[in-house]
Amino acid sequence: MNPMDKMPSMEIPPQVRELAEKNIEQTRSAYNQFLNMARQAQDLVSRSQGDAMRNAMDVQAKAMRYAEANIDASFKFASELAHARDLKEYAEIQARYAQAQTQNFSQQAQELGRLVTDVAQKMQPGKF
Repeated sequence: MNPMDKMPSMEIPPQVRELAEKNIEQTRSAYNQFLNMARQAQDLVSRSQGDAMRNAMDVQAKAMRYAEANIDASFKFASELAHARDLKEYAEIQARYAQAQTQNFSQQAQELGRLVTDVAQKMQPGKF
């Protein structure tokens, strides 16, 4: 028997869900402003540096895209939780998110590891 079937069906009031969604949207807006400023700073640095710095900035850009995707997934997760009608649905949403993010983190770590190795090899003397 699935443990989630045993969970009580406690209704979450609509006002609580609405307040949670409003807070999530405000946080998302602040995050997007920060992200835009970070991208502008990154673009400025990459335009003013040589090949070695550009390669390192490529790795940083990829890591930033991953961070952005992970944060977006977290906002989506929080929004779904805010709309959960009962504890069973809440637990199901949480389980799906944990599984998806575990897979994403694994893929992202492998890709970043490969990129860092590539950059390190390019930065060895005589490779430029």
